[in-house]
Amino acid sequence: MNDIIRIGTRKSALALIQTQLVADELRQVCPGIQVEIVTKDTLGDRILDKPLQEFGGKGVFVSEFEQAIQEGVIDLAVHSAKDLPMELAEGLTIAAVSGREDPRDVLVTMRGHEIQPESMVRIGTSSPRRQLQAGLMCKTLWPGAAGTECSTLRGNVHTRLRKLEEGNFDCIILAAAGLKRLGLLEQDTYEYTFLNPEEFIPAGGQGLMAVEAKAGTMAHSLTQAMDHAHGRLCLELERRVLKLLDAGCHEPIGIYSVPDNGQLEVWGISSRRGEVKRIHMTGGTSREDMEKLALEAWKGLM
Repeated sequence: MNDIIRIGTRKSALALIQTQLVADELRQVCPGIQVEIVTKDTLGDRILDKPLQEFGGKGVFVSEFEQAIQEGVIDLAVHSAKDLPMELAEGLTIAAVSGREDPRDVLVTMRGHEIQPESMVRIGTSSPRRQLQAGLMCKTLWPGAAGTECSTLRGNVHTRLRKLEEGNFDCIILAAAGLKRLGLLEQDTYEYTFLNPEEFIPAGGQGLMAVEAKAGTMAHSLTQAMDHAHGRLCLELERRVLKLLDAGCHEPIGIYSVPDNGQLEVWGISSRRGEVKRIHMTGGTSREDMEKLALEAWKGLM
C-alpha cells in the first residue's frame, strides 16, 4: 500500500461530504495517515432519465469503484450503504460501517404549497418502495386527495429539489440523512414532513455509510478500526434479509432495524404477487440469533 490512502467517491455534493466524514474519522483512528479523495462519475450518475431498475440496478453506482479497487487505482470506496448490491465484486469486503444518521424518509414540498381536494398527489420518486408506501399512506398524509401519482425522479439531491421548485411535482421523497449532511434542513424554502421509520419503512442500510476495500490489504486493516458496532449489526441483518428475499431495487421492499439492550428490533414491508406484507419482530445479536431473525423476517415478507 502507498503512504497515501486513496478513497474513491462519486462527484455529488452529498457523496463528497460523506467521503470527507469517512476520511476525517480515518485520520482520527490512524493519526498521521494521509488521505487522497478520488472522484468519478458512475453510469448511474450519467443516466438520469431512466429508473435504476431499467439499466443495472444499484450496482451502477458501485461497480466502477470496485474495478478501481481491484486494479489498485484506489484503496477504498465510500458508498451510501443502501446503494450496495447484494453481491460485492470478488475479493472485496465491507471494511467499515458508519454510525447511523437519521434513517427516516422525508416528504419535501414547497413552503405554502397545498394539495387541492380530490386531486391526485404528484410525487417525485423512482423508488418502488417509496411509491408503495406513499400510496398506502395517502389518506393519512393527504386526507382530501384522490390518490397518488408517482413519476421518475433521478439525480443528486439539489437536482431533485430544483425539479420540485419547477413545479413538476407536489412533493418529492428524500432521505433525511442526505438532507442533514447537506445542511438543507436549515432552508425555509421547503417544508419537511418526517415519516416514522416504523411505519414508512426505510431502505435496507438507509442512513449508513459503507467503506469497501480489498480483503486482506493494509487499507482494509486500517479501516476496520473505524467500524461502528451498531451500524455493522444493523447493516448485516438488513442485507441478509434482502439477500434471502433476492431483492433488488426493482422491488418494493423496506427493512429497518434498531439495536436495543442487546437485542435487534426489525420492521419490514414488501409487496409480492399483489399482497402487501409487514413484519415487526425482535431477536438476539449473536451470529446464530441474527440468522434466525433474518430467516423469520424473510418468511414474513415472502
